[in-house]
Amino acid sequence: MSAVWLQVGQCGNQIGQEWWQLLTQKSALQGEADRHPFCSLDGKLSAICVDSEPKVVRKLQRHVKGGFFRESNLIVGKQGRGKNWAYGYHDGHADSERSLLQRTMESLRKEAERRDCYCGTVLFHSLGGGTGAGLGSRLCEAIRDEYSLGQILAVTVAPHQAGESPLQHYNALLCLAWLQRHTDGILLLQNDEVLARAGAPHAAAAQPRVSLSSMNTYIASCLAGLLYPVEAFTGRVSIGMEPWELLRTVCPMPAMKFLYVSQASHRGTVFWDSLASSSVHYLPRESHAGQPHHSTAVLAVARSPDKDSFLRAHGSVLKRLHQACRCVPWNPFPISCWTDSHSVMEPGSHSHSLTVCTNHSSSADFLQQVAERAQVMYRAGAYLHWYWRHGCEEEDFRQAFDTLRSVTDDYGHLGE
Repeated sequence: MSAVWLQVGQCGNQIGQEWWQLLTQKSALQGEADRHPFCSLDGKLSAICVDSEPKVVRKLQRHVKGGFFRESNLIVGKQGRGKNWAYGYHDGHADSERSLLQRTMESLRKEAERRDCYCGTVLFHSLGGGTGAGLGSRLCEAIRDEYSLGQILAVTVAPHQAGESPLQHYNALLCLAWLQRHTDGILLLQNDEVLARAGAPHAAAAQPRVSLSSMNTYIASCLAGLLYPVEAFTGRVSIGMEPWELLRTVCPMPAMKFLYVSQASHRGTVFWDSLASSSVHYLPRESHAGQPHHSTAVLAVARSPDKDSFLRAHGSVLKRLHQACRCVPWNPFPISCWTDSHSVMEPGSHSHSLTVCTNHSSSADFLQQVAERAQVMYRAGAYLHWYWRHGCEEEDFRQAFDTLRSVTDDYGHLGE
């Protein structure tokens, strides 16, 4: 029991709902050993659910049945944070209610004390909202200060490029800078890409419809592919080392921690080289300027009742992933593989999945796009008064622009 699972804001709790529904289904938690990475000794989930409004958290509590959540870990406020990073970061000034930050950190402390070996926190949140982006940033900073030896893995959802809020570019800019400073790894999931991948099975339809729930289910499936226990790290009991082994594997350089994740699955007879090609189908090969992208490290997690079939195809799978990800020449062993016989998504069926996580320079394109759009608004002075009103300062923006520029430059020089 090494991790505490922290979900913040509407998006974070919606993803959390799909994640816990997946893990708490009877067929997924087959035995006591499977429960250990996600539950305390009393059977309660090691989850803390935080939102500035109660609606989403209460819905999550109803849908994840069986009394799995600890009531004291359901932390809600009375009003939203106006999709404003500054309002969320400064916790709404906490005038009329006990601070969400204080209550969350107290619950986190108690959960960490319940762990046999606390190794870190997994955070679910988004870049677009005031609670997920603002309070999520503040929590990362507080957790890093309070538990300096623990690791932080952020599961971060980026809003649609077409726009969900006029403030989303500022929120994303500031949140990404805070994540870069205070986390150890960032699984970056862009809504536009998730929409395309979740809709791929229905692409033949004249007007394929993809629900928000389907998108969240796809994200939860990718997370389960990566973070559900694998036999390599499981003895008689799993203590849930997968998130931290993931960081050790795909984040060899602390300055570059943005991770791309995708998944392909198949029922029946499996051809692993075909699954490998499908899993990296949406991976960008070149930047907007025409420069080739590169990967510092790649992790492939194969889950199949017939693990030997993957081992037989191991060479061809590695070759396809190496070519598609353009692994850097200075890493002598850029690709790691984990295998397990248990499928969480379709337990008991003859299904196979391949989940790929890569530290890929295409993240720099997204960071650059966020910075450029925020810069245009910042120079025009658009909406800045909403940030000054809630305690944000010009220095926060200046440092955020510098941080994203530095990360973008680092990724841009990967192929040299």
